Amino acid sequence: MSGIGIDIAEKRYKAQAGGPGREVFRSFRLDIGAGEFVALLGESGIGKTTLLNIVAGLDPDFRGQVRFSGAAPRLAYAFQNPRLLPWRSVLDNVALPLPAGEEGRRRARAMLEEVGLAELADAYPERLSLGQQRRVALARAFAIGPDVLLMDEPFVSLDEAGAARLRDLLRRLLAGRPATVLFVTHDRREAVELASRIVVLEGAPVRIVRDMPLALTAAERASPERIDAVRRALGAEAPG
Repeated sequence: MSGIGIDIAEKRYKAQAGGPGREVFRSFRLDIGAGEFVALLGESGIGKTTLLNIVAGLDPDFRGQVRFSGAAPRLAYAFQNPRLLPWRSVLDNVALPLPAGEEGRRRARAMLEEVGLAELADAYPERLSLGQQRRVALARAFAIGPDVLLMDEPFVSLDEAGAARLRDLLRRLLAGRPATVLFVTHDRREAVELASRIVVLEGAPVRIVRDMPLALTAAERASPERIDAVRRALGAEAPG
């Protein structure tokens, strides 16, 4: 596992089609300890995905730095869209980040077994439900044994029962393969069920308005009354 230090002096979206530019981050700092599960909450479009992309190294167009503790970490990213390659089988999609050859395919099959999709290894993504596609995306993310796991609303567009099953799966996978997690969600209930810490973002440029550690037992995370109490403590719900 690896801690993350995020220090963004400035991140700005450039003006397009005659519209004004927008400053997204200025003098923004967030430190995440190794093994923490940090849920990011904030209204749609505020910059949560931009923050993940900066941490992942996908968006280098900012002033500042992202630091990881220890050696260069293995980093996995579960996107809002499962992003499976339609011309590759389920097995080949999971094996993508693994070394080529039989060992990589063996590890991919083991991950599919763990997420309950071993029988679909030779299927193509178009045959899968959205929930199954998201399971494949989780298998691909965990296949490398990530030190840092970035997740951008990975269970969005699922019904509550399907999302609950995937939250349970994520907890089981993390129990066997601990990682530092930065998790974007619009769902405060989901954040309380999963996170060890919730960070609420507001404004333009973005600022942290609430930073709440959570030390809840499994029973408390399963209690609607306890979850609602924490949601109230977080303050007014943000749209999106």
